[in-house]
Amino acid sequence: MGWEISEAMNHSYEEIMQSPELVLIAGLIFLVYLGLAFLGLYLVYFLLTLPLRRAERARLFLDLVEMSANEGIAPEQMIVQVSEAGDSMFGRGFQRIAQELREGKSLAAAMAAAPRLLPPELAGMLAIGERVGDLRKVIPAARRLLSDALSQVRGALNYLLVVTFAFTPVIVVVPLFFQIMVLPKFREVFQGMLEGGMLPAFTLLVFRMQRGFILSQVVLLVLLWLLVVAYAGGPRLRNWLRGLAPEVVDRLLCALPWRRCRLHRDFSAMLAVLLDAGLPEVQAVEIAGQSTQNLVFVRRAARVCEQLRAGVKLPQAIEAISPAGEQRWRLTNALRRGEDFQGILAGWHEALDARAFQQEQAAAQVATTALVLYNGLVVGGVVIALFLGLVSLIHTATLW
Repeated sequence: MGWEISEAMNHSYEEIMQSPELVLIAGLIFLVYLGLAFLGLYLVYFLLTLPLRRAERARLFLDLVEMSANEGIAPEQMIVQVSEAGDSMFGRGFQRIAQELREGKSLAAAMAAAPRLLPPELAGMLAIGERVGDLRKVIPAARRLLSDALSQVRGALNYLLVVTFAFTPVIVVVPLFFQIMVLPKFREVFQGMLEGGMLPAFTLLVFRMQRGFILSQVVLLVLLWLLVVAYAGGPRLRNWLRGLAPEVVDRLLCALPWRRCRLHRDFSAMLAVLLDAGLPEVQAVEIAGQSTQNLVFVRRAARVCEQLRAGVKLPQAIEAISPAGEQRWRLTNALRRGEDFQGILAGWHEALDARAFQQEQAAAQVATTALVLYNGLVVGGVVIALFLGLVSLIHTATLW
């Protein structure tokens, strides 16, 4: 029998090779499949590296600003000169900023007119640097903000996006097909062979929960793809959503522990820059709150300003934003010296940055582990239910 099958396969292969049309069709099918595979891989690569590409464009812009400050050239002049070179690696957003600067607008207004190039938080930091008269003071904080992209990509690469693209079709499509097409057939077979006998309680429970399983897997799929859209949309999507519901978006971002840590870091970094520049405490806190581009922190900064006007010292008033005691005693030491707020608070900023990285990676691991455990529970429950039904059938047949 095996020899006959082998002969038939060899005969079919020889017929295909002797027919140019079939060879051409097979080659075209292979090329289409190969092209789709490469397209899918490139799509995964493109989506995964979006935060890094955004950060790289912003980093190039920061390099130009820092270079112009070191050489004593106005950043507006440097940006216009570089744009005239026509280098495409800066992107269309950079050309838009240069065009706004040619029309006589300030750097802050030009950045606001081209939101695609720079994240809003970074643009707010540079606007503060322009306001205090020295952009170099905000460059370290701006570069620390751009390092967040590495944490985002690492979490997505190792966990969420890999699960979404590679694992979701298996955990959703196959169980849906199994529950819609296979389980009903098994139920009919069991009921027909048992002739009125009762199936095990666990098997009946699984059969009754088919719709619940299907609904939960659809909801899971929708949530995963919403995460993909949020990851790919980045700052542009957040700005668009803020235009629709700013309060909801900012509260949601502030509710995420790693986002909240980074907001604390950015606020504290800008506060240190403004205090070193000699601004009054009330004005420094207000501007630092606005630089976060988050309504929750803007309101907290407003409460701090109210306490400062009431005579409360800054280290005590700042607890309305950051209840952690570390920032309080660091600010106390800085106020005693009256200078170098950035140097004294640098350790606090690094600690917040490390904490945010740890929390983001932990959240990705927990989400992935929960996803795997849930689907393992569903598959295991279905398998156990079917085997219990088979055992019941065997037991009934033995009694006959």
